[in-house]
Formats: sequence, structure tokens, C-alpha cells
Amino acid sequence: MKHMNSFKHIFFDLDHTIWDFDKNSKFTFKKIFQLNNINLDIDVFLEAYFPINTSYWKLYRANNISKQDLRFGRLKDTFKSIDLNISTKLIHKLSEDYIKFLSTFNFLIEDSLKVLEYLNKKYTLHIITNGFQEVQNEKLLNSNIYHFFSTITNSEMVGVKKPNKKIFQVALDKANANKTNSIMIGDNLDADVIGALKFGMSSILFNFHKEDVPADIDSIDKLDELIKLF
Repeated sequence: MKHMNSFKHIFFDLDHTIWDFDKNSKFTFKKIFQLNNINLDIDVFLEAYFPINTSYWKLYRANNISKQDLRFGRLKDTFKSIDLNISTKLIHKLSEDYIKFLSTFNFLIEDSLKVLEYLNKKYTLHIITNGFQEVQNEKLLNSNIYHFFSTITNSEMVGVKKPNKKIFQVALDKANANKTNSIMIGDNLDADVIGALKFGMSSILFNFHKEDVPADIDSIDKLDELIKLF
């Protein structure tokens, strides 16, 4: 990796990197199940849901399904996998409620605030996210971290998703940055890290998912390692 002093701009992913998607999802599902009178063990549901959600996001990133397909399909398949019969109408209602309430829970990844406060003094910080535009800004605002970021680039406004090179270029243009003075940090090996590297930009994997990391990929296991690195 290049010397950290050569960087001026740090681009972060949001979900699973700064914003604790899994924890916030759990509280959201608890709330919407209560609102809709669904009596269900939340841990049983989530054990089925998280891998199904991941597979749907892979399809969404590859433009193989729409946003609506993702929101509905991940719930339908989860209920089917745990043998719970939920009507199509109620699944649509739950998918809408989930988006409505998700950003009202705002747990952050451990040490996020400490790291952002430290880096913000030395670098210009930005967000590049594949998440839904109407939700991502709310997450940043409600968790009181919006002010750390000079620009926010969302896949919906660009028209392509990470790892497409275009989203990285748009993000750099918005930030008035270039490939040589910028670095990408995210939890997704393909979308964030390999996507950035193929674009010609440095990157670091935040190994939130405890994956086996290829030897040629720079990675960290905890966010506060960034303080030592930078």
C-alpha cells in the first residue's frame, strides 16, 4: 500500500462499515413484527434472513433484480424457509414498514465515531453507497454522522452500483479528488475493495464478515486499526 500521507480523500462504504446494519435490522424487524401482530422468534427469523438478504443484494448489484424485487423477495423467501405462511399483502406491508423504520435505529459499528473524529481532522471524508437513497441519508442524519462527510455518492443517483467503475469516477468528480490521492474502505470484498482496485484506486477491506482475505488485499479486522494506519 502507498504511504498514507499521499492520501487526501477517504471514501467509506456505509452499511456494515460504519452503520451497524445487522443490529439495526434486528431492532427494526422486532418493531414491525409487533406492529403487524406477527409472533415470531426474531433470532430464528434473522438466521434465515441474513444469508437470503446477502444473496438478493448480489443479484441487485449485478442488475439482475429491481429494488422492489429485492425488498419483497428477501422477506418472502425467508418466511418460506422457516415455514411461516404470510400473505403477499402482508409481506408488501412489512417491506414498506422495514424501510420506514430502519433509519430510526442508529447503532454504529464499534469505534466508528472515534475513527471518524480522528480522520476528519486530517483527511476529507466521503461516502459511496449502494444502499437506497431515501434511507441512506436518514441513517447518516439520525446517527449524527452526516457532518463528517463532504460528499455522499449513492448508486441510485449515479445509475450504477459498486463495483462499476462509473460510481467511483462520479464520487471522485464530486469530491474534486483523483485516484492517486484517494482510498476506499468498505466491508464488501467485491463491491468496495476489488471494485476500487480495478478502477485504479487504493482500498482497504474492513473484514466485518470475518472472511478469508486474499494475500494481496490490505485488510483490517477492527475500525480503530485505521487510527494506527493513518
